[in-house]
Amino acid sequence: MTAKKIAVLPGDGIGPEVMAEAIKALERISKKYKVKFDFNHADIGGIAYDGHGTALPKETLRICENSDAILFGSVGGPKWDNLEPEKRVEKTALLGLRRHFDLFANLRPAFLYSRLHKASPLKQQIVKDGFDILIVRELSSGEYFGKHTLDDEQGFDEIRYSKKEVERIAKIAFEAAMKRRKHVVCVDKSNVLSTSVLFRKTVGDASKKYPSIKLESMYIDNAAMQLIKRPGDFDVIVTTNLFGDILSDEAAMLTGSIGMLPSASLNEKGFGMYEPAGGSAPDIAGKGIANPIAQILSAALLARHSFKMEDAAISIENAVQKALEEGYRTRDMMEEGLKCVNTKEMGDIICERIC
Repeated sequence: MTAKKIAVLPGDGIGPEVMAEAIKALERISKKYKVKFDFNHADIGGIAYDGHGTALPKETLRICENSDAILFGSVGGPKWDNLEPEKRVEKTALLGLRRHFDLFANLRPAFLYSRLHKASPLKQQIVKDGFDILIVRELSSGEYFGKHTLDDEQGFDEIRYSKKEVERIAKIAFEAAMKRRKHVVCVDKSNVLSTSVLFRKTVGDASKKYPSIKLESMYIDNAAMQLIKRPGDFDVIVTTNLFGDILSDEAAMLTGSIGMLPSASLNEKGFGMYEPAGGSAPDIAGKGIANPIAQILSAALLARHSFKMEDAAISIENAVQKALEEGYRTRDMMEEGLKCVNTKEMGDIICERIC
């Protein structure tokens, strides 16, 4: 049996704690589906900077190159906040991996189970029976990858998009919508930005290959408002790097806890990096109270997209939902009358329900 190689990069803060629970879930999947996973751990982020002088060591990159997928934790924290801009651990680690592997498509689901409606900051009449949104964010171009200059008097950031870059992210969005509710919203700022004019037009042209899908366009400011006003009306959102960064965090908090949501970053060859939507949460690191669900669901996305193990992914997702339906919560989601558990306990409960 050929092992499927996974580069495991726990990172900083709560990363190692929640990563341990995701590995347990994958080990359970390994036994259930008789597949072998080869886990190769490596340093990334602040811990890598402390030990190697860089947040993305060559050895870590080599391990990733020799793996079939990357399971990523989180990086950064106050200890490294004052590093020079070019050495910032978030920039070096995350943008470095995205650039190296051309991880151009970021899939960020934001869902609210009906049983968790009280956790949402939105009113019940708005969330109703929950919502299920997929934000497809272009991840390897735009403002984050353009030229940057800064002096005491001014700063300059270049925004650049090519037609090809927009076409390939549009394809990801439309293909995803075909498996969902067949509704895509293109979010841009085409009333101001030339790159957004190109983005909107190219997405519109790409939609002609998908006549069964309804395409709608919104400016970023309106989309941010509508997400709060009527989240249940959204299915798939496709947008640029910067706007996707903002909207995905907004959508995540509509669920009540960013610790619930996973993400996948993919390239055109199917190679992917999978990570929680939240950060390293240094304020609770080492306390054993972090929510591991986002990291566990990131492992489910890894099974689905990199290994084409749809049944395994569904098994993990159903186990998470069952644990929540039975009233188990970590502190960030706790409500009166429910069962508060720690990080390890939540991982164990979910693993016991993978069937």
